Amino acid sequence: MIDHESKTMRFTKQDLGMMCFGIVVYMADVGADLWIARTYWCEGQYLWCGLILATGFISSVVIQMFSYIWFKEDSTEDLNSILILLHLFHGGIFTRYWLALNLGYEAACKPNSSGNILIDGPTSLIHKRAIHAMADISMLRLFKTYLESTPQLILQVYILMVFDNSTFTQYISITVSIIGISCATVDYQIALRKSLPDKKNFVKISSKIMYFFYKLLTLTSWILSIALLAVLSTTTTIILVVILCFVAVVWVIKQHTAFCTSKTAEWVYRATVGIILIFTFFNIKGEKTKIPLFVYYVIRVLITLGISSASLFWKSSFNGKIYLSFMITAIVIAFILGIIFLVIYYAFFHPSIYYTQDVVDGPGSERNENCRIRAFLMQ
Repeated sequence: MIDHESKTMRFTKQDLGMMCFGIVVYMADVGADLWIARTYWCEGQYLWCGLILATGFISSVVIQMFSYIWFKEDSTEDLNSILILLHLFHGGIFTRYWLALNLGYEAACKPNSSGNILIDGPTSLIHKRAIHAMADISMLRLFKTYLESTPQLILQVYILMVFDNSTFTQYISITVSIIGISCATVDYQIALRKSLPDKKNFVKISSKIMYFFYKLLTLTSWILSIALLAVLSTTTTIILVVILCFVAVVWVIKQHTAFCTSKTAEWVYRATVGIILIFTFFNIKGEKTKIPLFVYYVIRVLITLGISSASLFWKSSFNGKIYLSFMITAIVIAFILGIIFLVIYYAFFHPSIYYTQDVVDGPGSERNENCRIRAFLMQ
């Protein structure tokens, strides 16, 4: 039986609370980056300081660019100079949070307001606007996660492997980072499906848990593998990452994506997605992707085995600084468990399993609506 209510587009107080929590986490993350960069600078590790600042700056530029483009696409009037200046000074994401919080507060806390008049059955315009605003923020956070947080996490793991003066705080920081990356990925999927009435929601907590562990374990295995290769040869690591990014971007181009109205912005989008695909798999156009998914993880298996074998062959390069056998075992076990969770998720917990068909809000629906997130990454 189809749960029609599960596809009702309602912005709840829980969504509002998560959005408030999201901006706190975002600000804390920016502060942590600056603190870490300052620490490396004071220790004379100028390269690491530069890498931390560079990844943060690049991700922020990409976020501001897309935020500004979306404001421009959504507005029927010319954008005012204040909004332009906010994006130039990297305040676009905070502007979006402020507007989304206003919409969310009205939707969740003022049910009798004029904007909350019900349309399309149980859904009101203010709820749709709040949900789409939340989805836009979720997309921008996904960009930040894979353009900044993930590369910085690999750097942290690399430093931990190279130097003997590791601390308990570093282990905690790395653990929290990988969990945060996985949570951001799950949060994005929830926001995406919630914003599309003809897509099935994550209505079961078990689905979210299975998806979370699939991402957590496969990402953990891959991050450890790249860091291990970096210890063995930074040049080889850079070459591998560039090749993977190039292949991913070519595949994205062949999917004929149409996420942006501007050609320049579309190329930036494709490059961004190419970087995301280095770390984890996403469905580019919301279509069936059993074969690409299979090929993606076959390639991941071959690369992981190659890195593990090379590390064992040239284990003298590590000078006993890490427990190589333990590290390789952890990489392999995490990957196998991740694939197991992936298979279980798609076989028993994917939203399409417990829905027999798509549910749409009323006649006309949003199936033909120009919804930005519809053209973005699915899973």
